[in-house]
Amino acid sequence: MKHSRSTFSQVSKKNNKINNKDEQSNKKTKAFCPATVARKNLPPDNTEKLQKVLANLGNGSRREIEAMIAAGKISVDGKIATLGDRVDVNANPKIRINGHLVQLRSKEKEVCRVLAYYKPEGEICSRNDPQGRATVFERLPRLKNARWINIGRLDINTSGLLLFTTDGELANRLMHPRHEIEREYAVRVFGNVTDQQINQLRKGVQLEDGPASFQSIKAQGGDGLNQWFNVVITEGRNREVRRMWEAIEVQVSRLLRIRYGNITLPKGLSRGTWMELGIDSVNYLRELVGLPPEAQSFTTGSSSDKRIIRPKRAKLTNLSRASHAPRQATAKKPTRK
Repeated sequence: MKHSRSTFSQVSKKNNKINNKDEQSNKKTKAFCPATVARKNLPPDNTEKLQKVLANLGNGSRREIEAMIAAGKISVDGKIATLGDRVDVNANPKIRINGHLVQLRSKEKEVCRVLAYYKPEGEICSRNDPQGRATVFERLPRLKNARWINIGRLDINTSGLLLFTTDGELANRLMHPRHEIEREYAVRVFGNVTDQQINQLRKGVQLEDGPASFQSIKAQGGDGLNQWFNVVITEGRNREVRRMWEAIEVQVSRLLRIRYGNITLPKGLSRGTWMELGIDSVNYLRELVGLPPEAQSFTTGSSSDKRIIRPKRAKLTNLSRASHAPRQATAKKPTRK
């Protein structure tokens, strides 16, 4: 038995040596594989999808630009573009939309800007509305060769903090559900809310598009049958907060977003006004979704948030007219001859 055990151990040692040699040879072949060497020697890919480049320059949304590409309205260096084309902005390609040359800017010259806007009730998160309603974009500052992109949406009856940026990649990442960024709302509900209903909202309720729950819910007091709560969600589904309360048969009478991530609704910001965020806030949002920090900011001076802008009276009167029914014409008084 001793002799057989010794021979078995010797055989196993030989097999281990053979396996180790095979692994080392495989590592060597992988290390010296021509394809691997070729990949390492390839220059970095600085190209981006054509629709993304044009969208960041303010020529429309990605879907709108994709439709223009499919219709043959966009050309690159004299050739009609096709879906899936990629361009290097630093190579200064000649891009035309309906024959008009698009002015490009390199990535190094781009400065990521973020606005905090206090959205009032009655405005919609759309650039154009067939019904002629007021939109959140009407009060924002105008840009040249860029466009404001809203980070998420608020429905027409919801007010509060709405962020805008000039960086399409930042907006897309902040809206993606995988990052689970907190959104906090102040909610006023009508009627008494029981502890059982609050626990149900914490555990989760079933909605048409799947289950949903509040990460936290805190009572904030109230007057009479109007009760205030602060609630936190980590998704951006359409009318999610309202639908959750409706699922437990509670009516929401007012909804106000007060926080997005760690960006809170700025103090002193009145409805319909906006504030440019400083570099600290911009880089916080970029770090939150894995983007490199910005070295400079559009705001001047220190890194604090600045530039509270109040729209002109003319703009406010135009918006008020759009949100109210037109006045009936009155008969003119007869003039004396």
